[in-house]
Amino acid sequence: MELPSKILQDAVDQLATLPGVGKRSALRYALHLLEEEESAVRDLSEAILKLKTDLHHCRYCHNISDTEVCPICANEKRQKNIICVVENVQDVMAIEKTQQYRGLYHVLGGVISPIDGIGVHDLEINSLINRVQSGDPAPVEEVILALPTTMEGDTTNYYINKQLLPFNIKITTLARGVAIGDNLEYADEITLGRSIVGRIPFEG
Repeated sequence: MELPSKILQDAVDQLATLPGVGKRSALRYALHLLEEEESAVRDLSEAILKLKTDLHHCRYCHNISDTEVCPICANEKRQKNIICVVENVQDVMAIEKTQQYRGLYHVLGGVISPIDGIGVHDLEINSLINRVQSGDPAPVEEVILALPTTMEGDTTNYYINKQLLPFNIKITTLARGVAIGDNLEYADEITLGRSIVGRIPFEG
């Protein structure tokens, strides 16, 4: 559709780049913003800009944070000798919603996928190995592999398991209450919670 304003068109084009937003929805959002007070639009734009300028990744687990160390890693009540390895930040949020896990996390930022050009060095795997090796911020006794039950997730699990074997620590994985091929962020809280509590030894 041809719009009467290039400025409006540019706004629609940018909004349409967001996941799940088509041109029609983008136009509706743009027209809504046009009717808003300038201060409200400025607050929105500043909040979005701060996502890129002020947001950090935790120095330990790589979760998103407003500070150098995220609230989970900084929480003295967490079990710091257990690390749950997840694919992304959404998985941390999904597991936290279950209220069944009190350890720490390690966010890889993806899984090994040669077809997508994602290899070991594109992920936070080496930092996980270093974390276990150094015992910083605390000695590690157990690593939970909580990656997607897909071919790529399993490949990443096997690689990490192989790298961690020399450290003689407990390596577990989620109980298969999570269906094969599922991402954690889409699992219901009860199933995911039971999978965490009922985790089993990882068989490499």
